[in-house]
Amino acid sequence: MKALVFDTGPLSHFAKQQWLGVLRAVVGERVAKVPDAVVEELRNGVGVHPHLRFVLDAPWLEVHELADEAEIDAYRKFSKYLVVRNRNRGEAAVLALARTAGAVAVVDDSAARKAADRFGVEHVGTLGLLCEGIRGGLLTVPLVAQLADHLMEGDYRLPFRPGGFEKWASDHGLLTP
Repeated sequence: MKALVFDTGPLSHFAKQQWLGVLRAVVGERVAKVPDAVVEELRNGVGVHPHLRFVLDAPWLEVHELADEAEIDAYRKFSKYLVVRNRNRGEAAVLALARTAGAVAVVDDSAARKAADRFGVEHVGTLGLLCEGIRGGLLTVPLVAQLADHLMEGDYRLPFRPGGFEKWASDHGLLTP
């Protein structure tokens, strides 16, 4: 099982809407990592968004400092593609760590997903993880539909309107093995 490397967005929004435990359950036995740049983004936001403390204190998330030469080179590469005025540093670090560790990047941001595709980094969105949980019998469609609606109440952008999860997932073939 490949490790998962999480970006700030999914962790922040799941914590904000009090669904972080579901995300942990879907991770299962896999290692869940967050690069140091994501931890920095989370720490910088705690003052305004206290729910981020739940992410920072989550014992199932392993913090990884990008330190070796391959990780730093990969970070530079992704930074050139993604970072604009100090934004998207977390996404660049997630992709760098996923690439060098042979892990799966968990990113929902479209620019990060395009960069992952461009540079051959395996990635999945949070909806993909949740659908994996449904297919594995861990979660139900009604639960994930409710979760998705709650994420949207917290201003998380998803590719459907409230109440539209099941149709979207079915249309994309994500509910059956």
